[in-house]
Amino acid sequence: MTQNPFDALGGGGFDMNALLQQAQQMQEQLQAAQERLTDTVLDGTVAGGAVTVKVSGVGDLIAVEIKAGGFDGTDADDLADLGDMIVAAYRDAKSQADALAGEALGPLAGGGGLPGMPSTGQLGF
Repeated sequence: MTQNPFDALGGGGFDMNALLQQAQQMQEQLQAAQERLTDTVLDGTVAGGAVTVKVSGVGDLIAVEIKAGGFDGTDADDLADLGDMIVAAYRDAKSQADALAGEALGPLAGGGGLPGMPSTGQLGF
């Protein structure tokens, strides 16, 4: 007599429909969290607000704002500094977006997933 390999999971057998339903629910929760992140806008600023960037919760650059009168467009060093400030402001906003995504997706993205299934980080989300 062959023993059911799923008996170890709780004795009565394996409910594939319940597992599929749970997976679909997790997918819906993940999609809703990603939509909320897409709609969220975070600001990153440097140099006392001389440069501000707006980034979505998923890390997409939305806007760059440069305070008037702070930079001379004819000076190469000033323009290089401006470029560095834009990058720094983006990194500030992106780190906020990453932290927010970790909070929003954390329960769905890893830890308590299905055995053998990669976390969303491994899937590229």
